Amino acid sequence: MDDKGHVARAAGKMSMATMASRVLGYVRDMLFGALFGAGNVMDTYLMAFRITNLFREVFAEGSMSAAFVPVLTETQARSGEEETRKVVRITFTFILTAVGSLCLVGIFFAPTVVSLIAPGWLDEPEKFRSTVLLARIMFPFLLFVSLAAMTMGTLNTRGVFFVPALAPAVLNVVTIGVVLLLFARVSPPIMAVAIGIAVGGVAQFAIQLPPLFRMGFSLKPLYQFSHPDLRKMFVLVLPVVLGMSTTQFNIFVTNILASYLPEGSITYLYYSMRLIHLPIGVFGVAMAVAVLPTLSRQAVAGDMDSLRETFSFGLRLLFFITLPAMAGLIALRVPIVTTLFQHGRFGPEGVTGTASALLFYSLGIWSMVGMRVAASAFYSMQDTRTPVRVAMFGLLSNALLSLGLMRFMGHTGLALANATASGIQFLLLLFFLRRKIGRIDGKRIARSFVRYGAMAVLMAFGCWMAMRNGPWSPGSGPAWLRVIYLSGGLVFSVAIYLGMARLTGGEELRYLLQLRKSRSVEENQA
Repeated sequence: MDDKGHVARAAGKMSMATMASRVLGYVRDMLFGALFGAGNVMDTYLMAFRITNLFREVFAEGSMSAAFVPVLTETQARSGEEETRKVVRITFTFILTAVGSLCLVGIFFAPTVVSLIAPGWLDEPEKFRSTVLLARIMFPFLLFVSLAAMTMGTLNTRGVFFVPALAPAVLNVVTIGVVLLLFARVSPPIMAVAIGIAVGGVAQFAIQLPPLFRMGFSLKPLYQFSHPDLRKMFVLVLPVVLGMSTTQFNIFVTNILASYLPEGSITYLYYSMRLIHLPIGVFGVAMAVAVLPTLSRQAVAGDMDSLRETFSFGLRLLFFITLPAMAGLIALRVPIVTTLFQHGRFGPEGVTGTASALLFYSLGIWSMVGMRVAASAFYSMQDTRTPVRVAMFGLLSNALLSLGLMRFMGHTGLALANATASGIQFLLLLFFLRRKIGRIDGKRIARSFVRYGAMAVLMAFGCWMAMRNGPWSPGSGPAWLRVIYLSGGLVFSVAIYLGMARLTGGEELRYLLQLRKSRSVEENQA
Protein backbone atom coordinates (compact mmCIF):
# COMPACT_ATOMS: atom_id res chain seq x y z
CA MET A 1 0.00 0.00 0.00
CA ASP A 2 1.35 3.48 -0.85
CA ASP A 3 1.77 6.33 1.65
CA LYS A 4 -1.56 7.89 0.66
CA GLY A 5 -3.27 4.60 1.41
CA HIS A 6 -1.64 4.38 4.84
CA VAL A 7 -2.64 7.96 5.62
CA ALA A 8 -6.23 7.47 4.43
CA ARG A 9 -6.71 4.24 6.38
CA ALA A 10 -5.11 5.64 9.52
CA ALA A 11 -7.26 8.75 9.26
CA GLY A 12 -10.33 6.57 8.76
CA LYS A 13 -9.62 4.57 11.91
CA MET A 14 -8.95 7.76 13.84
CA SER A 15 -12.14 9.33 12.53
CA MET A 16 -14.32 6.37 13.56
CA ALA A 17 -12.92 6.31 17.07
CA THR A 18 -13.04 10.08 17.37
CA MET A 19 -16.64 10.10 16.15
CA ALA A 20 -17.56 7.73 18.97
CA SER A 21 -15.83 10.03 21.42
CA ARG A 22 -17.55 13.13 20.06
CA VAL A 23 -20.99 11.52 20.11
CA LEU A 24 -20.44 10.51 23.73
CA GLY A 25 -19.19 14.02 24.39
CA TYR A 26 -22.48 15.42 23.12
CA VAL A 27 -24.39 12.95 25.28
CA ARG A 28 -22.33 14.24 28.19
CA ASP A 29 -23.08 17.86 27.28
CA MET A 30 -26.79 17.10 26.85
CA LEU A 31 -26.77 15.61 30.35
CA PHE A 32 -24.99 18.65 31.76
CA GLY A 33 -27.39 20.99 29.98
CA ALA A 34 -30.42 19.13 31.33
CA LEU A 35 -29.04 19.04 34.88
CA PHE A 36 -27.55 22.53 35.15
CA GLY A 37 -29.01 24.64 32.31
CA ALA A 38 -27.12 27.56 30.73
CA GLY A 39 -26.50 29.89 33.65
CA ASN A 40 -24.12 30.60 36.51
CA VAL A 41 -23.62 26.98 37.60
CA MET A 42 -22.45 25.82 34.17
CA ASP A 43 -20.40 28.99 33.72
CA THR A 44 -18.36 28.16 36.84
CA TYR A 45 -17.66 24.59 35.68
CA LEU A 46 -16.75 25.67 32.15
CA MET A 47 -14.38 28.35 33.40
CA ALA A 48 -12.70 25.89 35.79
CA PHE A 49 -12.40 23.32 33.02
CA ARG A 50 -10.76 25.93 30.79
CA ILE A 51 -7.85 26.02 33.24
CA THR A 52 -7.05 22.31 33.06
CA ASN A 53 -7.88 22.26 29.35
CA LEU A 54 -5.33 25.01 28.76
CA PHE A 55 -2.57 22.99 30.38
CA ARG A 56 -3.75 19.83 28.61
CA GLU A 57 -3.42 21.45 25.20
CA VAL A 58 -0.10 23.07 26.08
CA PHE A 59 1.69 20.23 27.89
CA ALA A 60 -0.12 17.15 26.62
CA GLU A 61 -1.80 16.49 23.30
CA GLY A 62 -0.49 19.28 21.11
CA SER A 63 3.12 19.45 22.27
CA MET A 64 3.44 15.67 22.56
CA SER A 65 2.37 15.15 18.95
CA ALA A 66 4.69 17.87 17.71
CA ALA A 67 7.88 16.81 19.52
CA PHE A 68 7.52 13.20 20.64
CA VAL A 69 6.42 11.50 17.39
CA PRO A 70 9.14 12.94 15.07
CA VAL A 71 11.92 12.31 17.61
CA LEU A 72 10.74 8.78 18.41
CA THR A 73 10.49 8.04 14.67
CA GLU A 74 14.07 9.25 14.22
CA THR A 75 15.27 7.22 17.21
CA GLN A 76 13.72 4.06 15.78
CA ALA A 77 15.37 4.61 12.39
CA ARG A 78 18.76 5.56 13.86
CA SER A 79 19.22 3.46 17.02
CA GLY A 80 16.78 0.58 16.86
CA GLU A 81 14.19 -1.02 19.12
CA GLU A 82 16.01 -1.15 22.45
CA GLU A 83 16.89 2.54 22.43
CA THR A 84 13.34 3.46 21.39
CA ARG A 85 11.89 1.64 24.40
CA LYS A 86 14.42 3.35 26.65
CA VAL A 87 13.39 6.79 25.35
CA VAL A 88 9.74 5.97 26.06
CA ARG A 89 10.57 5.08 29.69
CA ILE A 90 12.59 8.27 30.16
CA THR A 91 9.82 10.40 28.66
CA PHE A 92 7.20 8.76 30.89
CA THR A 93 9.32 9.45 33.98
CA PHE A 94 9.88 13.06 32.99
CA ILE A 95 6.15 13.70 32.41
CA LEU A 96 5.28 12.01 35.71
CA THR A 97 7.72 14.27 37.55
CA ALA A 98 7.21 17.57 35.75
CA VAL A 99 3.46 17.53 35.15
CA GLY A 100 2.78 15.98 38.56
CA SER A 101 4.61 18.91 40.16
CA LEU A 102 2.67 21.35 37.99
CA CYS A 103 -0.61 19.85 39.20
CA LEU A 104 0.38 20.40 42.83
CA VAL A 105 1.29 24.02 42.10
CA GLY A 106 -1.99 24.53 40.25
CA ILE A 107 -4.04 23.16 43.14
CA PHE A 108 -2.29 25.46 45.60
CA PHE A 109 -2.51 28.60 43.44
CA ALA A 110 -5.99 27.96 42.00
CA PRO A 111 -7.48 31.19 43.46
CA THR A 112 -4.80 33.27 41.74
CA VAL A 113 -5.34 31.53 38.41
CA VAL A 114 -9.12 31.98 38.54
CA SER A 115 -8.76 35.67 39.39
CA LEU A 116 -6.62 36.10 36.27
CA ILE A 117 -8.90 34.30 33.81
CA ALA A 118 -12.25 35.51 35.18
CA PRO A 119 -11.70 39.02 36.57
CA GLY A 120 -15.35 39.79 35.99
CA TRP A 121 -16.25 37.33 38.78
CA LEU A 122 -14.20 38.93 41.57
CA ASP A 123 -17.31 40.81 42.63
CA GLU A 124 -19.29 37.56 42.88
CA PRO A 125 -17.67 35.64 45.80
CA GLU A 126 -19.85 32.53 45.61
CA LYS A 127 -19.25 32.11 41.88
CA PHE A 128 -15.53 32.67 42.39
CA ARG A 129 -15.23 30.13 45.24
CA SER A 130 -17.13 27.50 43.26
CA THR A 131 -14.79 27.92 40.29
CA VAL A 132 -11.71 27.55 42.53
CA LEU A 133 -13.09 24.35 44.10
CA LEU A 134 -13.87 22.77 40.72
CA ALA A 135 -10.46 23.72 39.32
CA ARG A 136 -8.67 22.06 42.24
CA ILE A 137 -10.62 18.84 41.82
CA MET A 138 -9.88 18.67 38.10
CA PHE A 139 -6.14 19.42 38.17
CA PRO A 140 -5.09 15.70 38.47
CA PHE A 141 -6.80 15.21 35.10
CA LEU A 142 -3.87 17.07 33.57
CA LEU A 143 -1.31 14.48 34.69
CA PHE A 144 -3.18 11.47 33.37
CA VAL A 145 -4.15 13.07 30.08
CA SER A 146 -0.47 13.99 29.57
CA LEU A 147 0.53 10.38 30.14
CA ALA A 148 -2.27 9.31 27.78
CA ALA A 149 -0.87 11.64 25.10
CA MET A 150 2.57 10.04 25.46
CA THR A 151 1.17 6.51 25.08
CA MET A 152 -0.88 7.69 22.10
CA GLY A 153 2.24 9.05 20.40
CA THR A 154 4.11 5.80 21.04
CA LEU A 155 1.32 3.68 19.62
CA ASN A 156 0.91 5.97 16.60
CA THR A 157 4.56 5.51 15.62
CA ARG A 158 3.82 1.76 15.47
CA GLY A 159 0.77 2.25 13.27
CA VAL A 160 -1.78 1.80 16.07
CA PHE A 161 -4.39 4.56 15.82
CA PHE A 162 -7.80 3.16 16.79
CA VAL A 163 -7.29 2.44 20.51
CA PRO A 164 -5.59 5.81 21.28
CA ALA A 165 -8.34 7.64 19.41
CA LEU A 166 -10.97 5.67 21.34
CA ALA A 167 -9.45 6.65 24.72
CA PRO A 168 -11.34 9.99 24.92
CA ALA A 169 -14.58 8.01 24.46
CA VAL A 170 -13.68 6.10 27.62
CA LEU A 171 -13.17 9.45 29.35
CA ASN A 172 -16.69 10.50 28.38
CA VAL A 173 -18.29 7.21 29.43
CA VAL A 174 -16.62 7.32 32.85
CA THR A 175 -17.50 10.99 33.33
CA ILE A 176 -21.17 10.35 32.54
CA GLY A 177 -21.24 7.39 34.91
CA VAL A 178 -19.66 9.30 37.77
CA VAL A 179 -22.01 12.28 37.31
CA LEU A 180 -25.08 10.03 37.38
CA LEU A 181 -23.73 8.24 40.45
CA LEU A 182 -22.73 11.30 42.48
CA PHE A 183 -25.11 14.07 41.33
CA ALA A 184 -27.52 13.57 44.22
CA ARG A 185 -24.79 12.66 46.71
CA VAL A 186 -22.43 15.66 46.68
CA SER A 187 -22.92 19.34 47.41
CA PRO A 188 -22.82 21.41 45.32
CA PRO A 189 -24.02 18.92 42.66
CA ILE A 190 -21.74 20.44 39.99
CA MET A 191 -18.82 18.93 41.95
CA ALA A 192 -19.86 15.53 40.54
CA VAL A 193 -18.84 16.76 37.09
CA ALA A 194 -15.35 17.77 38.27
CA ILE A 195 -14.84 14.41 39.98
CA GLY A 196 -16.03 12.63 36.83
CA ILE A 197 -13.50 14.51 34.68
CA ALA A 198 -10.64 13.59 37.05
CA VAL A 199 -11.58 9.89 37.19
CA GLY A 200 -12.15 9.83 33.44
CA GLY A 201 -8.61 11.08 32.86
CA VAL A 202 -7.26 8.02 34.70
CA ALA A 203 -9.38 5.75 32.50
CA GLN A 204 -8.21 7.49 29.32
CA PHE A 205 -4.61 6.63 30.20
CA ALA A 206 -5.31 3.11 31.46
CA ILE A 207 -7.18 1.95 28.33
CA GLN A 208 -4.02 2.41 26.22
CA LEU A 209 -1.72 0.37 28.47
CA PRO A 210 -2.61 -3.17 27.24
CA PRO A 211 -1.56 -2.58 23.59
CA LEU A 212 1.50 -0.67 24.78
CA PHE A 213 2.65 -3.52 27.00
CA ARG A 214 1.89 -6.11 24.30
CA MET A 215 4.43 -4.34 22.08
CA GLY A 216 7.10 -4.83 24.71
CA PHE A 217 7.20 -1.29 26.09
CA SER A 218 7.71 -0.68 29.80
CA LEU A 219 6.77 2.31 31.94
CA LYS A 220 9.18 1.52 34.74
CA PRO A 221 10.64 4.88 35.83
CA LEU A 222 14.05 5.70 34.36
CA TYR A 223 15.61 8.95 35.58
CA GLN A 224 17.99 9.82 32.73
CA PHE A 225 16.86 13.35 32.03
CA SER A 226 20.17 14.16 30.33
CA HIS A 227 19.44 11.72 27.47
CA PRO A 228 20.04 13.50 24.12
CA ASP A 229 16.67 12.49 22.64
CA LEU A 230 14.83 13.90 25.66
CA ARG A 231 16.85 17.10 25.32
CA LYS A 232 15.92 17.24 21.64
CA MET A 233 12.24 16.84 22.54
CA PHE A 234 12.61 19.60 25.10
CA VAL A 235 14.19 21.95 22.56
CA LEU A 236 11.45 21.16 20.05
CA VAL A 237 8.63 21.35 22.55
CA LEU A 238 9.47 24.78 23.96
CA PRO A 239 8.30 26.66 20.85
CA VAL A 240 5.28 24.35 20.64
CA VAL A 241 4.37 25.08 24.25
CA LEU A 242 4.55 28.77 23.42
CA GLY A 243 2.44 28.23 20.31
CA MET A 244 -0.13 26.12 22.14
CA SER A 245 -0.20 28.74 24.87
CA THR A 246 -1.11 31.40 22.36
CA THR A 247 -3.82 29.17 20.90
CA GLN A 248 -5.31 28.55 24.33
CA PHE A 249 -4.84 32.18 25.24
CA ASN A 250 -7.16 32.97 22.34
CA ILE A 251 -9.81 30.97 24.19
CA PHE A 252 -9.03 32.74 27.43
CA VAL A 253 -9.24 36.12 25.74
CA THR A 254 -12.69 35.10 24.55
CA ASN A 255 -13.70 33.93 28.04
CA ILE A 256 -12.31 37.00 29.78
CA LEU A 257 -14.22 39.28 27.43
CA ALA A 258 -17.33 37.09 27.64
CA SER A 259 -17.26 37.40 31.45
CA TYR A 260 -18.28 41.05 30.93
CA LEU A 261 -21.19 40.08 28.66
CA PRO A 262 -24.68 39.00 29.81
CA GLU A 263 -25.14 35.78 31.78
CA GLY A 264 -24.96 32.66 29.64
CA SER A 265 -22.54 34.07 27.06
CA ILE A 266 -19.71 31.74 28.10
CA THR A 267 -22.05 28.75 27.93
CA TYR A 268 -23.33 29.72 24.46
CA LEU A 269 -19.77 29.98 23.19
CA TYR A 270 -18.79 26.70 24.83
CA TYR A 271 -21.64 24.66 23.36
CA SER A 272 -21.22 26.15 19.88
CA MET A 273 -17.48 25.46 19.97
CA ARG A 274 -18.22 21.91 21.07
CA LEU A 275 -20.30 21.49 17.92
CA ILE A 276 -17.63 22.75 15.53
CA HIS A 277 -15.16 20.47 17.28
CA LEU A 278 -17.00 17.50 15.79
CA PRO A 279 -15.64 18.01 12.25
CA ILE A 280 -12.41 19.48 13.62
CA GLY A 281 -11.79 16.50 15.90
CA VAL A 282 -13.21 13.73 13.75
CA PHE A 283 -11.48 14.88 10.56
CA GLY A 284 -8.95 17.64 11.23
CA VAL A 285 -7.24 16.25 14.31
CA ALA A 286 -7.54 12.68 12.96
CA MET A 287 -5.82 13.65 9.70
CA ALA A 288 -3.09 15.61 11.50
CA VAL A 289 -2.33 12.67 13.80
CA ALA A 290 -2.51 10.12 10.97
CA VAL A 291 -0.30 12.09 8.59
CA LEU A 292 2.44 13.03 11.08
CA PRO A 293 4.22 9.61 11.29
CA THR A 294 4.26 9.33 7.48
CA LEU A 295 5.53 12.89 7.04
CA SER A 296 8.15 12.27 9.73
CA ARG A 297 9.46 9.16 7.96
CA GLN A 298 9.65 11.04 4.67
CA ALA A 299 11.42 13.97 6.32
CA VAL A 300 13.97 11.68 8.01
CA ALA A 301 14.63 10.03 4.63
CA GLY A 302 14.95 13.43 2.91
CA ASP A 303 12.20 12.52 0.42
CA MET A 304 10.68 15.97 0.00
CA ASP A 305 8.71 15.08 -3.13
CA SER A 306 6.82 12.38 -1.24
CA LEU A 307 6.36 14.72 1.74
CA ARG A 308 4.89 17.36 -0.55
CA GLU A 309 2.51 14.87 -2.16
CA THR A 310 1.40 13.47 1.21
CA PHE A 311 0.71 16.96 2.54
CA SER A 312 -1.25 17.97 -0.55
CA PHE A 313 -3.31 14.78 -0.51
CA GLY A 314 -4.06 15.10 3.20
CA LEU A 315 -5.23 18.69 2.83
CA ARG A 316 -7.37 18.00 -0.24
CA LEU A 317 -8.99 14.98 1.38
CA LEU A 318 -9.66 17.11 4.46
CA PHE A 319 -11.41 19.82 2.42
CA PHE A 320 -13.50 17.18 0.64
CA ILE A 321 -14.85 16.02 4.00
CA THR A 322 -14.98 19.17 6.15
CA LEU A 323 -16.38 21.79 3.75
CA PRO A 324 -19.80 20.08 3.58
CA ALA A 325 -19.69 19.60 7.36
CA MET A 326 -19.10 23.33 7.76
CA ALA A 327 -21.92 24.24 5.39
CA GLY A 328 -24.25 21.76 7.09
CA LEU A 329 -23.61 23.21 10.54
CA ILE A 330 -24.41 26.70 9.25
CA ALA A 331 -27.60 25.66 7.44
CA LEU A 332 -28.90 23.39 10.22
CA ARG A 333 -27.61 25.25 13.25
CA VAL A 334 -31.02 25.79 14.84
CA PRO A 335 -32.28 22.20 14.30
CA ILE A 336 -28.98 20.80 15.59
CA VAL A 337 -28.86 22.93 18.74
CA THR A 338 -32.57 22.39 19.41
CA THR A 339 -32.34 18.62 19.03
CA LEU A 340 -29.16 18.19 21.05
CA PHE A 341 -29.54 20.66 23.89
CA GLN A 342 -33.12 21.91 24.35
CA HIS A 343 -33.91 19.71 27.33
CA GLY A 344 -34.61 20.40 30.98
CA ARG A 345 -33.35 23.86 31.98
CA PHE A 346 -31.82 24.56 28.56
CA GLY A 347 -34.59 26.57 26.91
CA PRO A 348 -35.25 28.61 23.73
CA GLU A 349 -33.00 31.47 24.85
CA GLY A 350 -30.09 29.05 25.12
CA VAL A 351 -30.89 27.68 21.66
CA THR A 352 -30.88 31.15 20.11
CA GLY A 353 -27.65 32.20 21.80
CA THR A 354 -25.83 28.97 20.96
CA ALA A 355 -27.04 28.82 17.36
CA SER A 356 -25.99 32.40 16.64
CA ALA A 357 -22.49 31.71 17.97
CA LEU A 358 -22.37 28.46 15.97
CA LEU A 359 -23.01 30.37 12.74
CA PHE A 360 -19.87 32.47 13.12
CA TYR A 361 -17.64 29.80 14.65
CA SER A 362 -18.48 27.51 11.71
CA LEU A 363 -17.04 29.99 9.23
CA GLY A 364 -13.58 29.08 10.50
CA ILE A 365 -13.78 25.27 10.33
CA TRP A 366 -11.95 25.03 6.99
CA SER A 367 -8.96 26.95 8.31
CA MET A 368 -8.96 25.31 11.74
CA VAL A 369 -8.60 21.84 10.23
CA GLY A 370 -6.14 23.11 7.64
CA MET A 371 -3.91 24.56 10.35
CA ARG A 372 -3.60 21.14 11.97
CA VAL A 373 -2.23 19.48 8.84
CA ALA A 374 -0.02 22.45 7.88
CA ALA A 375 1.52 22.49 11.37
CA SER A 376 2.15 18.73 11.12
CA ALA A 377 4.21 19.34 7.99
CA PHE A 378 6.48 21.71 9.93
CA TYR A 379 6.66 19.37 12.94
CA SER A 380 7.67 16.42 10.74
CA MET A 381 10.73 18.43 9.68
CA GLN A 382 11.39 19.27 13.35
CA ASP A 383 10.58 22.92 12.71
CA THR A 384 8.44 23.99 15.65
CA ARG A 385 9.36 27.67 15.51
CA THR A 386 7.45 28.74 12.41
CA PRO A 387 4.01 27.59 13.66
CA VAL A 388 4.72 29.48 16.89
CA ARG A 389 5.42 32.76 15.12
CA VAL A 390 2.23 32.35 13.11
CA ALA A 391 0.24 31.47 16.25
CA MET A 392 1.47 34.60 18.02
CA PHE A 393 0.33 36.74 15.10
CA GLY A 394 -3.01 34.92 15.20
CA LEU A 395 -3.30 35.69 18.91
CA LEU A 396 -2.84 39.39 18.27
CA SER A 397 -5.35 39.29 15.41
CA ASN A 398 -7.95 37.50 17.54
CA ALA A 399 -7.56 39.93 20.46
CA LEU A 400 -7.92 43.03 18.28
CA LEU A 401 -10.85 41.61 16.32
CA SER A 402 -12.58 40.45 19.52
CA LEU A 403 -12.33 43.86 21.15
CA GLY A 404 -13.73 45.52 18.06
CA LEU A 405 -16.52 43.08 17.19
CA MET A 406 -17.90 42.36 20.67
CA ARG A 407 -18.95 45.99 21.02
CA PHE A 408 -21.43 45.58 18.17
CA MET A 409 -22.14 41.85 18.07
CA GLY A 410 -21.80 40.64 21.68
CA HIS A 411 -20.77 37.00 22.04
CA THR A 412 -21.26 36.35 18.31
CA GLY A 413 -18.55 38.93 17.62
CA LEU A 414 -16.13 36.87 19.68
CA ALA A 415 -16.97 33.80 17.58
CA LEU A 416 -16.46 35.71 14.32
CA ALA A 417 -13.13 37.07 15.55
CA ASN A 418 -11.93 33.54 16.29
CA ALA A 419 -12.94 32.28 12.84
CA THR A 420 -11.27 35.20 11.07
CA ALA A 421 -8.03 34.88 13.02
CA SER A 422 -7.83 31.16 12.24
CA GLY A 423 -8.15 31.93 8.53
CA ILE A 424 -5.26 34.37 8.76
CA GLN A 425 -3.12 31.78 10.57
CA PHE A 426 -3.78 29.04 8.04
CA LEU A 427 -2.91 31.20 5.05
CA LEU A 428 0.30 32.33 6.73
CA LEU A 429 1.28 28.70 7.44
CA LEU A 430 0.80 27.84 3.77
CA PHE A 431 2.91 30.84 2.75
CA PHE A 432 5.82 29.89 5.00
CA LEU A 433 5.58 26.19 4.11
CA ARG A 434 5.87 27.06 0.43
CA ARG A 435 8.98 29.10 1.18
CA LYS A 436 10.46 26.18 3.11
CA ILE A 437 9.89 23.28 0.69
CA GLY A 438 9.69 25.12 -2.63
CA ARG A 439 6.12 24.35 -3.63
CA ILE A 440 3.05 22.85 -1.97
CA ASP A 441 0.93 21.78 -4.93
CA GLY A 442 -1.09 24.95 -4.39
CA LYS A 443 -3.09 24.90 -7.64
CA ARG A 444 -4.50 21.44 -6.97
CA ILE A 445 -5.32 22.38 -3.37
CA ALA A 446 -7.07 25.59 -4.50
CA ARG A 447 -9.08 23.79 -7.21
CA SER A 448 -10.26 21.20 -4.72
CA PHE A 449 -11.23 23.91 -2.21
CA VAL A 450 -13.29 25.85 -4.78
CA ARG A 451 -14.97 22.71 -6.21
CA TYR A 452 -15.94 21.22 -2.88
CA GLY A 453 -16.86 24.59 -1.42
CA ALA A 454 -19.33 25.25 -4.24
CA MET A 455 -20.87 21.79 -3.88
CA ALA A 456 -21.15 22.29 -0.11
CA VAL A 457 -23.05 25.57 -0.58
CA LEU A 458 -25.52 23.94 -2.97
CA MET A 459 -25.96 21.02 -0.58
CA ALA A 460 -26.57 23.35 2.38
CA PHE A 461 -29.15 25.42 0.50
CA GLY A 462 -31.11 22.32 -0.53
CA CYS A 463 -31.04 20.95 2.99
CA TRP A 464 -32.14 24.28 4.51
CA MET A 465 -35.09 24.45 2.11
CA ALA A 466 -36.14 20.93 3.07
CA MET A 467 -35.75 21.43 6.83
CA ARG A 468 -36.88 25.01 7.46
CA ASN A 469 -40.45 24.08 8.45
CA GLY A 470 -39.52 21.28 10.84
CA PRO A 471 -40.53 20.98 14.53
CA TRP A 472 -37.88 23.35 15.91
CA SER A 473 -39.97 25.84 17.86
CA PRO A 474 -40.99 25.13 21.49
CA GLY A 475 -44.03 22.86 21.72
CA SER A 476 -43.96 21.97 18.00
CA GLY A 477 -43.33 18.31 18.59
CA PRO A 478 -41.72 15.66 20.80
CA ALA A 479 -37.96 15.16 20.98
CA TRP A 480 -38.04 11.92 18.99
CA LEU A 481 -39.69 13.72 16.07
CA ARG A 482 -36.84 16.24 15.98
CA VAL A 483 -34.32 13.42 15.94
CA ILE A 484 -36.08 11.82 12.96
CA TYR A 485 -36.28 15.12 11.06
CA LEU A 486 -32.65 15.98 11.73
CA SER A 487 -31.38 12.50 10.88
CA GLY A 488 -33.31 12.55 7.63
CA GLY A 489 -31.91 15.98 6.78
CA LEU A 490 -28.36 14.85 7.41
CA VAL A 491 -28.78 11.72 5.27
CA PHE A 492 -30.34 13.87 2.53
CA SER A 493 -27.40 16.30 2.69
CA VAL A 494 -24.76 13.58 2.48
CA ALA A 495 -26.55 11.98 -0.48
CA ILE A 496 -26.69 15.30 -2.35
CA TYR A 497 -23.03 16.03 -1.74
CA LEU A 498 -21.73 12.57 -2.67
CA GLY A 499 -23.89 12.58 -5.77
CA MET A 500 -22.41 15.88 -6.93
CA ALA A 501 -18.90 14.66 -6.12
CA ARG A 502 -19.46 11.50 -8.16
CA LEU A 503 -20.86 13.46 -11.13
CA THR A 504 -17.98 15.96 -11.14
CA GLY A 505 -15.36 13.23 -10.83
CA GLY A 506 -13.72 14.35 -7.59
CA GLU A 507 -10.25 12.84 -7.29
CA GLU A 508 -10.48 12.35 -3.52
CA LEU A 509 -13.78 10.46 -3.66
CA ARG A 510 -12.43 8.28 -6.47
CA TYR A 511 -9.36 7.42 -4.42
CA LEU A 512 -11.43 6.53 -1.35
CA LEU A 513 -13.67 4.27 -3.44
CA GLN A 514 -10.62 2.53 -4.93
CA LEU A 515 -9.11 2.10 -1.47
CA ARG A 516 -12.34 0.58 -0.18
CA LYS A 517 -12.50 -1.76 -3.17
CA SER A 518 -8.92 -2.92 -2.68
CA ARG A 519 -9.59 -3.49 1.02
CA SER A 520 -12.64 -5.64 0.20
CA VAL A 521 -10.51 -7.69 -2.20
CA GLU A 522 -7.84 -8.19 0.49
CA GLU A 523 -10.47 -9.31 3.02
CA ASN A 524 -12.02 -11.78 0.54
CA GLN A 525 -8.61 -13.23 -0.29
CA ALA A 526 -7.83 -13.61 3.40
